[in-house]
Amino acid sequence: MTDDLPPNPALLPAGLRDLLPPDAEIEARSIEAMMECFAAHGYQRVKPPLVEFEHSLLAGSGAAVAEQTFRLMDPDSQRMLGVRADTTPQVARIANTRLAGAPRPLRLSYAGQCLRVRGSHLAPDRQVAQAGIELIGSDAAEADAEIVLAGAEALAAIGLTHVSFDLTMPTMAGLLLDSEAFTPQSRAALAHALDRKDVAAVTALGGRLAATLTALLLAAGEATPALEALAAADLPPEARALADRLAAVVTAIRARAPALRLTIDPLEFRGFRYHTGPCITVYALGHQQELGRGGRYVSGEREPATGLTLFPDAILEVATSPALRPRLFLPHGCAAETAARFRHDGFATVSALDEPAPGGAPSDADEARRLLCTHVMRDGVAVPLS
Repeated sequence: MTDDLPPNPALLPAGLRDLLPPDAEIEARSIEAMMECFAAHGYQRVKPPLVEFEHSLLAGSGAAVAEQTFRLMDPDSQRMLGVRADTTPQVARIANTRLAGAPRPLRLSYAGQCLRVRGSHLAPDRQVAQAGIELIGSDAAEADAEIVLAGAEALAAIGLTHVSFDLTMPTMAGLLLDSEAFTPQSRAALAHALDRKDVAAVTALGGRLAATLTALLLAAGEATPALEALAAADLPPEARALADRLAAVVTAIRARAPALRLTIDPLEFRGFRYHTGPCITVYALGHQQELGRGGRYVSGEREPATGLTLFPDAILEVATSPALRPRLFLPHGCAAETAARFRHDGFATVSALDEPAPGGAPSDADEARRLLCTHVMRDGVAVPLS
């Protein structure tokens, strides 16, 4: 019997990975480009801690991600801590505590890493980057429109313009089912059919709601026909108010960005656990993975809020990689002033640290290639490597 091999030091837990050059730099630069766009729209950056006391981290909207939250004991306070699985509940806590007296509407932005207990089939990573905005203290349709437009501009800032914003109303299905006296079993079966978008099952199980539910399922798609189907549907008062609100959001978006692609899925509710009104999912055209998600919710006890979280990991898989700064090899003894001039001109300078050995020392060009440089300095000029 052979001894077990020692563990590979490069092996990481499932769902975790190292981000290597140049991907780490591309991600950082892309996040900062999006954050700069948010700042230009008046969103002020906050930086909540990675770990909080469990009772505050999972309060309010944070309860929706309780099963995705890593927990650990704090050796200092002997109290349970949680590692954030989503940043939005932390921003809501900040808004309702540290910034409770700040003028409303409050516009906040954030960027950072989150850790989740498990990934999904489409997104297996458990450590995920987030960059997002929260608009707290306004219930206006223009607030929902603003986060869509700011999100679209942030994506365009990193070269991603072929995107679609899918608008949903996660509470619509529940409001419709509440309007009829379904048994718990039949309601659960109908909700399952709606979740699977099984038109035949919805028709069979829907009773007096069958025609309305089927029409709304089939209406999913481009915003204009979907809104027409919603306008024609026989909806109870609360559901009608929600449909009218969604129409107002679309009108506000189109007034400022008529070319932005908008779709509507009237009965989609999967994954929106703490949201209370119109919600958004962002996709790149031709791709299934979500680039971002958000929508309307209640911050604290009763303050209206809306927000959008973008997922840089997913975004960078479909966006065109930005041009990285060229790497310039500087021979040993290059003057500091010369190196500074090249950095000012946009180069990353890679200096030779050792004097060339006599005899068979590699040429500057060979050393530059070995160190993954794109240029070498010759006679004070940056010369591209062939």
